Amino acid sequence: MPTSLKVTFTGGGDTALAACLELPDGAEPRAYAIFAHCFTCGKDAVAASRIARALTDHGIAVLRFDFTGLGQSGGDFGNTGFSSNVHDLVAAADYLRAEHAAPSLLIGHSLGGAAVLAARHLVPEVRAVATIGAPADPSHVAHLLRDARDTIEREGEATVSLGGRDFCVRRSFLADIADQPQAERIRELKAALLVMHSPQDEVVGVDNARRIFDTARHPKSFVSLDGADHLLTRRPDAEYAAVVLAAWASRYLPEPDASAEAQQAVFEAQQDTAVIVAETGTGPLQQLITAGRHHLVADEPVPVGGDTGPNPYDLLLAALGACTSMTLRMYADRKSLPLEKVTVSLRHDRIHAKDCEDCESTAGFIDRIDRVIRLEGPLTQEQRARLLEIADKCPVHRTLTSETVIHTSLHSDDQALTGAQ
Repeated sequence: MPTSLKVTFTGGGDTALAACLELPDGAEPRAYAIFAHCFTCGKDAVAASRIARALTDHGIAVLRFDFTGLGQSGGDFGNTGFSSNVHDLVAAADYLRAEHAAPSLLIGHSLGGAAVLAARHLVPEVRAVATIGAPADPSHVAHLLRDARDTIEREGEATVSLGGRDFCVRRSFLADIADQPQAERIRELKAALLVMHSPQDEVVGVDNARRIFDTARHPKSFVSLDGADHLLTRRPDAEYAAVVLAAWASRYLPEPDASAEAQQAVFEAQQDTAVIVAETGTGPLQQLITAGRHHLVADEPVPVGGDTGPNPYDLLLAALGACTSMTLRMYADRKSLPLEKVTVSLRHDRIHAKDCEDCESTAGFIDRIDRVIRLEGPLTQEQRARLLEIADKCPVHRTLTSETVIHTSLHSDDQALTGAQ
């Protein structure tokens, strides 16, 4: 179990901020991170606590704290704004630098995500930044104030109910969130970026994730938190986010007891590897798949696995479906066909060879994939027939239907161990 330490430090407004430092159990942290919570939330929010504790399993210590005027921290929320949140984040980094080590990773949820993007250039040691359900611009939160905005503008302040609690919001807050060069900060982030967002987020729409991702420069990754709500209140959603975030961050954080030269060599080797699959340690079978800058989780359904991601055959069908759709799109664009949208549905099954009319084998079982393609647009019957032929020419289709050689070998470290025995 990780060790949780209650600490306090002086925030950007010279007020005492309450924090919790999650430390890996029985080991020196390989790196330190800061978690910035969502607007009017606190350090003990579900997403903050679960993600922080999951990161400790990967050797990462996490400081989560209450912004000024929230939770157990001092100060008046009414006197705060987005800029003061950024100053609190910098103060948190100063605390870690003085007492432990400077943070290498910043994580922000919702408005906290916007804050870590803004704070990055003020914490030079940061190598990676992750956002969860973050707005592309801090001014997005103004819509939460609804009818109170007119009162705030007219009278200078108003009491607003957010998340079942009342907060005093002043005119200075609106002015502050409207005057942030967020796009420039994202463009000049100079750190690896992970954008995590739910397509079903009703508080901060997923289009914000697209704007952040499009504005940022590489290295950058996007992970869809499909089915999750904005606050990640469901345990599986928070745990999924935590596992993916931890594995992604490990790519950019220092390895324990590794020299700078060794860390760079590992990083360069990873860039030359097409796909890496590794156990996460969460559940009996969960795997993290890294494909270049992209990350996804695979698993098996319960009771064998934890059902936290698609199973290997789902991923195989996904590869075929994606390749089919891309191939048809490229062909249609090249031939100027009026193809508006492609949808590919797939199913895998094992059937008796004797039941297959198109198979050479007549005994035992064979694998069968049913692929149904829907083509939308004012296409002629001849064009549809031609596109159906083109579908069978996609590279993954050809790989699956041709003779494929898979060469398996031990990693060099395992070869050395085998030779030593």
